[in-house]
Amino acid sequence: MRRALSLRWTLIIGIAALVAVLTTAIGLFSTVSLRDDLVARLDAQLVEATNRSFERFDSEAVKPPPGAGDEHAPAPPSGADALGIPGQRAGTIAGTVGADGEVAAAQVITEEGTLRSLAADEYAPLNDISTDGVPRTVHLDGLGSYRVIVRSPGADDVGSASALLMGLPLADADATVLRLALLIGVAGVVGVGLAIVVGTVFVRVALRPLDRIAKTAAAVSRLPLDSGAVALTMRVAGRDADASTEVGKVGGALNALLDHVAAALASRQASEAKLSRFVADASHELRTPLASIRGYAELSRRAPEKLPDSAAHTFGRIEAESVRMSRLVEDLLLLARLDEGEQLHRGPVDLTQLLTDAVGDARAAGQQHRWRLRVPSEPVIVDGDAMRLHQVVANLLSNARVHTPVGTAVTASVRAAGRVAIVEVRDLGPGIDEAIAATLFERFVRGDVARNRKTGSTGLGLAITSAIVEAHGGSIAVSSGPGSTIFTVRLPAAPAA
Repeated sequence: MRRALSLRWTLIIGIAALVAVLTTAIGLFSTVSLRDDLVARLDAQLVEATNRSFERFDSEAVKPPPGAGDEHAPAPPSGADALGIPGQRAGTIAGTVGADGEVAAAQVITEEGTLRSLAADEYAPLNDISTDGVPRTVHLDGLGSYRVIVRSPGADDVGSASALLMGLPLADADATVLRLALLIGVAGVVGVGLAIVVGTVFVRVALRPLDRIAKTAAAVSRLPLDSGAVALTMRVAGRDADASTEVGKVGGALNALLDHVAAALASRQASEAKLSRFVADASHELRTPLASIRGYAELSRRAPEKLPDSAAHTFGRIEAESVRMSRLVEDLLLLARLDEGEQLHRGPVDLTQLLTDAVGDARAAGQQHRWRLRVPSEPVIVDGDAMRLHQVVANLLSNARVHTPVGTAVTASVRAAGRVAIVEVRDLGPGIDEAIAATLFERFVRGDVARNRKTGSTGLGLAITSAIVEAHGGSIAVSSGPGSTIFTVRLPAAPAA
């Protein structure tokens, strides 16, 4: 996937491209205009030199008698005659063109000021040039480009027997245009470089408000907004929320969004607190009637009068369900207290001894499973509530026992990794269904679809485990696949004594 350019680089590249395009356009216009002007001046010089040659020739020639034929028509000056007139510059070409349009002879003024006759192959490109007196560009091998004009002796003698050819070199004009093009090119490169440097500084200054808005948004994105009380006090500064600017509109919109989110979070927190209080109050109030129901059912079942079998079964079911409901109420009450931030009875807890006791209890409760314990020789100490941490390990071991087939191996281990104590409970059961793996630690989530559950469950065991671990500042995670499920609990280790 192609990576998109940032706004900063887009603006800098745009500024540099604009300067480059403008420099190129100005350079092309300047060089073309200069060349046209130089060629026009060279054409004027060429026409002037031709006229000077004809004037000099006319003043020295003998005019033919009136009524004389074409054989007495005045002939144009030869190339040597034309080049011998004072004022002709080096590199000037002159020659005679016959009636057939072919150049009869041509000479050039060398840099030393002498005349040199051109060979036939040198002036071959000059053949068949019209005698209309209009300058044209011709390239001569060994001599370069020339502006050439061919004229007859008289203005009306287009069909005369011969004509004068003269040409001036374009080398100086081309050199001037080349120097200008190079100068504009160098200036353009320097201009683009300066545009990038100045543009970078300008864009960086101009985008500072946007950077500050982005930092505010990034800081908000790092806040834990999923649960608990959230104080969303960060806002974009007033100078960056001015609605008269484009960036200010973004800042104002972000502030409005944060206000809306803060109101929604406050409403959610109030609703959660209200629900938590309701659950706690309801759980607390339900404990007494449930205990009474359980007591009366047990008392009726154990009465000295013999009850019918159906009545005894009914009272037995009432007692069993009251026990189950009492356990559910106790779990809900514990979760409500943890949600309200119940103070833990903290103290040094030896996870090595705690894990040893919990595995012993699990072995007594599930003798048909294979239990394994791996602990280091040195104790692993954390600062926490021993009863609650024992509940965490007991819940994980019970979860492994309940949701795996008979004979499954379950391994509990603890180790220290720097400032973190790691407790792992691993079973070799069938694994957890991927459909519930993401919500496994939520309340009332059961794993009976993926794991062979034989007994009832409230679906609160792992939710309580996760809440207790988080209350200790730790984390819990699970990785599962066919033949292996690992619950990993990480707790901050106590500072060394």
